Amino acid sequence: MPDDSRPGDGGQRLIGAAQIEDGGFAEAEAALDGDAESLILYRDGDLVRAWLNVCPHAGRRLDWAPGKFLKSKEGHLVCASHGASFALDSGECVAGPCRGAFLRAVEVTVRDGEVWLGG
Repeated sequence: MPDDSRPGDGGQRLIGAAQIEDGGFAEAEAALDGDAESLILYRDGDLVRAWLNVCPHAGRRLDWAPGKFLKSKEGHLVCASHGASFALDSGECVAGPCRGAFLRAVEVTVRDGEVWLGG
């Protein structure tokens, strides 16, 4: 887990934004409420969205291998375990066993080309 915090601001550096392909995903670990958690990062131009890497259907990780995520031809994030599909603008499950549920969003900010936990 990166140990790149800025003194005084409580922020935690997750990854360089350029390390995430535009329209692609990356995985990062972050300390949330004292626990190490896996995050899904999705880059859309200059915007990066983040969610916990936990499917609301069965509580499993969404990646098929560490840091490797599936994207459907419709442009949805797909859970590798049971095929639930999530909208990338909201994290809502739009197809599959947990339709209507949401991924747990995590606030991130892009500053100076770096993705930071929090706002």
